Amino acid sequence: MFNFFKSTAKNGSHTSFNGSGTATVPLPEIDEKVFIETLPASPAPATSNFTESRQSPVDHNIALLFSFLDRNHEAKGYDDALLNPDSSHLNQNLDALKNELSRTINKVKTFYEDFIRETEYHITSRGRSGMVDMVEELEMKKNIALGHIEKVKAVEDSLMQENGDCKGILISYTRGFKNGLAAISHHHILTRRF
Repeated sequence: MFNFFKSTAKNGSHTSFNGSGTATVPLPEIDEKVFIETLPASPAPATSNFTESRQSPVDHNIALLFSFLDRNHEAKGYDDALLNPDSSHLNQNLDALKNELSRTINKVKTFYEDFIRETEYHITSRGRSGMVDMVEELEMKKNIALGHIEKVKAVEDSLMQENGDCKGILISYTRGFKNGLAAISHHHILTRRF
């Protein structure tokens, strides 16, 4: 009875009939690759029996401070002038720039202070265990961190006195802001014909 609705062709493919009595030919099978993109398998992280793979915490080391100092503050000043060409806006942005530098300095100082405390603990505990080479290596790391924190404090002093690195940032931003004001004047006034 069920074969009444199906007929087998000579090549072995089945043809079925729908409810209206017309024959329907089955659609060809489409490979899965046509619709689903497979990504290459990412290699598993190499782990040993003694270490576990974990994500390292964010390091707020001296590179963070130098990347702030190396940013193009002149371009930011220029863009800010085009958005709001007001001298009070310039002063507010200079204060905001100083505050951002101060926050960056505090992050870096906190990072090194914590690193030095942790290193001192390891120096003490490894010294009690008689690990002389390890203690010397830890002392060297501590001295490097102390040198970095001295550089950070020098930048902090320049921020307080508004000279050195801090003055360079403020001059760069102000120059960019004034160039933006000049560009506005040039575009709106000097290029007009009358």
